Amino acid sequence: MTASLTKQPNVDQWLSIGADGRVTIRSGKVDIGQRISTAMAVIAAEELDVALDRIDFAPVETGVSPDEGVTSGSNSMQDSGQAVRLATATARRHLVEKAAAALEVDPSTLELADGLIRSRDTNRSVTYWDLQGDQPFDIAIDPEVSVKAPETYQLVGGQTTARGMTELATGKTEFVHDMTVPGMLHARVVRPPHYHARLKELDESVAQRLEQSGFRVVRDGSFLAVAGADEYAVIKAAERLAAAANWNMGKGLPTRDIYESLTANERVSLPVADGIPRKEPVPPLGDPPTDAALTLSARYEKPYHMHGSLGPSAAMAKSEGEKLHIWTHSQGVYVLRESLADGLGMDEEDLHIIHAPGAGCYGHNGADDVAVDAALVAKAIPGTPVLLKWSREDEHAWEPYGTCMAMELRASLDADGSVIAWSQESFGDTYMMRPRSSPDGDGPRRLLPLRYRAEGVDDPVPQPAMRYHVGIHRNLDPLYIFPEPRLVKNLVRGLPLRTSALRTLGGFANVFAIECFLEELAEAAGIDSVEFRIRHLDDERARDVVKAAAEALYAGDTPPNRGRGIALSQYTNSKAYAAVGVELEVGDDANIKLHRAVVAVDAGQVVDPDGLAMQCEGGFIQAASWTLHEAVTFDRDGVTSRDWDSYPILRFGNIPEIETILMDRPGNPFLGAGEAIAGPAGAAIASALHNATGLRLRRLPFTPDAIRAAAME
Repeated sequence: MTASLTKQPNVDQWLSIGADGRVTIRSGKVDIGQRISTAMAVIAAEELDVALDRIDFAPVETGVSPDEGVTSGSNSMQDSGQAVRLATATARRHLVEKAAAALEVDPSTLELADGLIRSRDTNRSVTYWDLQGDQPFDIAIDPEVSVKAPETYQLVGGQTTARGMTELATGKTEFVHDMTVPGMLHARVVRPPHYHARLKELDESVAQRLEQSGFRVVRDGSFLAVAGADEYAVIKAAERLAAAANWNMGKGLPTRDIYESLTANERVSLPVADGIPRKEPVPPLGDPPTDAALTLSARYEKPYHMHGSLGPSAAMAKSEGEKLHIWTHSQGVYVLRESLADGLGMDEEDLHIIHAPGAGCYGHNGADDVAVDAALVAKAIPGTPVLLKWSREDEHAWEPYGTCMAMELRASLDADGSVIAWSQESFGDTYMMRPRSSPDGDGPRRLLPLRYRAEGVDDPVPQPAMRYHVGIHRNLDPLYIFPEPRLVKNLVRGLPLRTSALRTLGGFANVFAIECFLEELAEAAGIDSVEFRIRHLDDERARDVVKAAAEALYAGDTPPNRGRGIALSQYTNSKAYAAVGVELEVGDDANIKLHRAVVAVDAGQVVDPDGLAMQCEGGFIQAASWTLHEAVTFDRDGVTSRDWDSYPILRFGNIPEIETILMDRPGNPFLGAGEAIAGPAGAAIASALHNATGLRLRRLPFTPDAIRAAAME
């Protein structure tokens, strides 16, 4: 059983059937554009034998939905999808048994069609809603229940329009930003210049004039906000309040070169074996094997990345007596409730959190923090709904980033070109600052606004993540067959920026480094890079995606002035397999033009092929943006990349033609696919750049300046 089913083992926690013929599916995973609500509806309709348009996907909210932690790690289909599958299959079997008893026939004589159960012998029938409408099942999910065989599928694997697509296309979808309720106030927070600044003094005459003009000024220590009925007027009032604030700047942000800091700062270093860190001494690197014909070393680097949500974060909150209600686009309403209740000294049952659609984000962006902002203002103005939105500057400068990283690799080849020694050390800050509570009170410390209250919490001190493929060491283990690889994760202290989960965690950087280094080894050995990969793989499914991507990428001659490259990964060495190929051109201005991309992915049983293809394409585009453009910048006084000019992203004009090859595995388990593409996409771009120019760039992003500098070396 999955962790989701172990925690919520009953059918009623996942499924209900109404007397009106509607079937409601509940999940603890939120749909943030990855179409999991569509995929789960398809699974439920297939197993229950009902029309797809009968299925409703309930909003995720505390106290109602299953507690599945956070929507992250490409776990939704593997965990929640499987739970829904088993819950609906158990319900179907139960309803057939009830129908047989009601119709006084043998269950084997019954046929199902869109919730109608009919006996072939008597032609009598009964519906699901006749049997179960508005009534609890009161049964446990059977993890061994028989599910539909792939050859009987009517919906799984077919073409399906995404749920809510019409509303999105016509502008009818209501995001949390759009919420409007009677008596609602708008609010804005006045931010300090940087994390460590604290409010020294406030010109009280300005605050008083604002109050006299109908605004509410909320101050709690260094937490400063203003609320009012008119949103634009609140924005202008926040500007006046900001001008009236005097901040103690402290020491500011550390400005030492981050790539030097990654290996020079204090750090916690742990060896990693089979994907899990060990509390053991790190083995020394030592000398290369005596039979090594060739030994290479290389260091790869990536900067801080932001989530870059196109819409800034927002939340609504309302305080009523002992109760506090929050509407948020958080990816983990239960973990947010636990930590916020702890931070506010509330009982968890008095904190009700409802997921509402918001700006798309894969990871821990500002959604949790803005929910806390709204909660603090709402508690200061009880009985009044408060809608609080971050500005673009808030989002760019205050969200938790994906950490900068450095990867140091060394490998030796024998005379036949086989890898006989492999070492990789990865350095970075934490990816694990979602607001998960813990016995030492770490949960509230992970919620940024709570640090600025008069009775604020201390900054958290991250500890190494010790689980399988989590954080810095995600995909640190090569998928390839290398004898006794030496793998080390280094959690670095004292780095300047706040970090947390960003799509793939350490997987993007680690796969980028591994796959780029494999290209260097193959070239040094004089072996084709595709052949080099295949000879070091014993997983047939990994080999299959490499061959499929290579066949599509290398069909025909490479056009003049273009380069091609390929890379492979299996996300967390346990989820979807992905091979990515890229064809690109480098212009005279040193700008990279992406012409073509090929993505071959094996995600097990394919439920929603359009949704899976969309995830593959979106994953490639995001990784291409990281690879070519993105880097958070800062100085002593704070983050300086506060808009789309100072933090450029990939534009529509450089999105290539993308060919997606879905390698369906009917009857096989679902494999999480959302994050599988990023690492190999970045490495394939690097390989294609080398193929086109002869340049090997090892520090991201590959900007024109970086390419020109490499050409001058």
